[in-house]
Amino acid sequence: MFLAETNDIQFQAEKIMASRFPEVALTAMSSAGSSHRGVLSAAATGLGDFINAQGGDVDRIFGVSGIDAATLACPTLSLDLVNYCRVLEEAASQAGVDNFGLQYGHQFRPQSLGLIGYIGLCSATLEQALRNVVNAFPWHQHNTCVRLTEHSDCWQLDYQVRHGAILLRRQDAELTLGMFLNLIRHAAGRHWAPREVHFEHPRPEHWHEHCKVFDAPVYFDQPFNSMIIVKADLNRKMPDHDPMLLLVMQDAIRRLSPPVVSQDTVNQTRTDIHLQLLNGEPSLEIIAEKQGLSAWSLQRRLRDEQTSFSALVDSVRKEMATHYLKQHHLSVSEMALLLGYSEVSAFSRAFRRWFGCSPRDCRKSQSSVFL
Repeated sequence: MFLAETNDIQFQAEKIMASRFPEVALTAMSSAGSSHRGVLSAAATGLGDFINAQGGDVDRIFGVSGIDAATLACPTLSLDLVNYCRVLEEAASQAGVDNFGLQYGHQFRPQSLGLIGYIGLCSATLEQALRNVVNAFPWHQHNTCVRLTEHSDCWQLDYQVRHGAILLRRQDAELTLGMFLNLIRHAAGRHWAPREVHFEHPRPEHWHEHCKVFDAPVYFDQPFNSMIIVKADLNRKMPDHDPMLLLVMQDAIRRLSPPVVSQDTVNQTRTDIHLQLLNGEPSLEIIAEKQGLSAWSLQRRLRDEQTSFSALVDSVRKEMATHYLKQHHLSVSEMALLLGYSEVSAFSRAFRRWFGCSPRDCRKSQSSVFL
């Protein structure tokens, strides 16, 4: 009897969804048996049109980033997470729009997020919407930390990609916090603002635009990408609350694939190194402990992969140095701190070893190695 009632409820919910939300209904119904290993393509809804509007060459940007435009037409198909973060960075660079992710996220409607968006919209209150989205996020996007933690009279909503092959992820972070902002404003009104906003990347040149978009103090070089939200603000009811549709959406997203996709030792170690750089020199012992290993065991596993801990630290630093050098508002001393060096001289020696010149000389000459 209970099973029959449950099936009838789901059938009725699916009929309502098909009539009210045709843009997501068909893919939600057909999600059983499908799988993905990155991020659902709904996260890139309208990306091609937005790139065009910013003056970018969509075909070139998609081609360089490994994005298949046809995949974007179906919100439950999968984009490789590395390619997804790369296309946002590439779009910012090629279109010459430094705040590309911020602007793209600012116009991103919650409905455009597909299953994860409707899970939030169909929830009863704003607090439940955020909790439901956080709980479903591992199915929407892999190798990512999303959490809601309590701090006195506030909630802290954290977001962070954790994939060793993705070191450049500023555009994704600004896009994603913009998506969360729009979900909250759907219920709280377009003038709602968080208490604070945090980003893990360095302060960009046009950072005042971030303060304007969020209408809040924005801090950079933080441990996480976060929004600090006053608890009382989350008591509001969601205007599109629908408990039956919520159940269907939650079931549909969970059928897509297992929520946990583990990284190999090399990529996991690169992730941990990147996260530690702001605190100084990365520690083999600390990172091994985070992975549940002894320092010796981690070194052995890396050796089996034809690399070493010191080589990975050097590789991560070199890649990030290449990126930071293009940001002319960052001084050489700021770059050194961002890369975990306690002295500028140590960074300069490493830079000369990598590229055969000093950071200042490379920046002055606009060496082709950075183009």
